[in-house]
Amino acid sequence: MQEIEELIKKAKGRDPDAFTRLMQFYMEDMYRVAIAILMNDEDVADAIQDTILTCWEKIDTLREDKYFRTWMTRILINKSYDIRKKRGNIIGLEGYDQETVANDCYNFELKEALMAMDEKYRAIMILFYSEGYRTKEIAKLLHIPQSTVQTRLKRGREWLAKYYGVKKE
Repeated sequence: MQEIEELIKKAKGRDPDAFTRLMQFYMEDMYRVAIAILMNDEDVADAIQDTILTCWEKIDTLREDKYFRTWMTRILINKSYDIRKKRGNIIGLEGYDQETVANDCYNFELKEALMAMDEKYRAIMILFYSEGYRTKEIAKLLHIPQSTVQTRLKRGREWLAKYYGVKKE
């Protein structure tokens, strides 16, 4: 991760090439987080674009380089929720671009299950399992207690088990 640290330092020095490479490195992570909230590729693209612009404009406000990913993800989450508020609705499965899903590296069945899941569980499940954030980090990102994150993870897992018909032994 030395390369990422170097890119962050150069980006803070206003090196556009370093910033571009840094954003490309985190692009898939940003997509997974935004799709968990927005459920629509057009809105995800808008959220990512807004996030990149905000990160570029405010990179000098980043206090510690080691928290770049967390800082960027918090901006993305805020942008995603802003877009959702503007749209005033949540797009269901029928509004999701099926062709994109087919070309996506995600398992379609899992994506379908996540789309059916309540957003408050889905976002935490994605941040925890796909993005590798710890419960304490998720709590800070979402401004909720760590115990709430743990409860929602548990309920999200239970929901997925029920969705897939897994019975407790």
